[in-house]
Amino acid sequence: MTASTESTGPGTGTTKAPAKDPWDLPDVSGLVVGVLGGTGDQGRGLAYRLARAGQQVIIGSRAAERARTAAAELGLGVEGADNAECARRSDIVIVAVPWEGHGATLEALREELTGKLVVDCVNPLGFDKQGAYALKPEEGSAAQQAAALLPESRVTAAFHHLSAVLLSDPEVEEIDTDVMVLGEKRADTDLVQALAARIPGMRGVFAGRLRNAHQVESLVANLISTNRRYKAHAGLRVTDV
Repeated sequence: MTASTESTGPGTGTTKAPAKDPWDLPDVSGLVVGVLGGTGDQGRGLAYRLARAGQQVIIGSRAAERARTAAAELGLGVEGADNAECARRSDIVIVAVPWEGHGATLEALREELTGKLVVDCVNPLGFDKQGAYALKPEEGSAAQQAAALLPESRVTAAFHHLSAVLLSDPEVEEIDTDVMVLGEKRADTDLVQALAARIPGMRGVFAGRLRNAHQVESLVANLISTNRRYKAHAGLRVTDV
C-alpha cells in the first residue's frame, strides 16, 4: 500500500480512492451557453457577463428578431435566435424566463432540451403592497417543475440571487457573490459551479439536491426587501467553505 491509498478494512486487500477535491472543477470555456429569456433583465445580464468572460452565448426569445436585436446591442459575439434554435445549439441552457411563462416555455422545448444541461434560475414570486413574497409551485419549486417537464434533460438550479443591475453595468468589474447550485448529479453541478466561476468575483457553491430549491428561490423575496431598505444590490456569501 502506498502513502496515497487507504485500506477499506482489515484483510480486504482493497484500497479507497482519495476524496475528490470539491473545488476541482471542469473546464467549461468551450461550451456554448444559451439563455432562454435572454432579452429580459436577468437573462440579458447573465448573457453579458458570460460573454464578457469569453463564453460563447446565444440569447433565446419567443421572437427571433427581438433576440437578435438584444444580441447586437450586447456585442461580444453574442448571437440571437428563437428559443427552439437557442436550445438546440447550446450545450448548457439557462432558463431565465418570467415565472408566469415558465411551464409553457419548457413544455414546448422538451424535444430541443433533451440531453441538455438545463440551469433554472427562475424565482416564483408574488408582489403586493407589502412587497415581494414567495410562491410555492405544485411541484415544490420552479426547478422541480422544470425537472418534471423535462425528464430527458439534466436539470439543475442556480443564479437566483444576482442583481440584474450589477450584471448589466459595464463599469462593474467584479460581482462579489456566491451562487448556490443545486442538482441531482455531481458532474452536472460541477459544470454549473465552473460556469459561475467564469464571472469575476463569483463562486459556485453546491447547495443540495433539487428538493431544496424552494428555499433558495424564495430567499430572493428577502433580498428584494433588503435592497429596498438599504438602496443596495445585495448578494450572498457562504462562509467557511
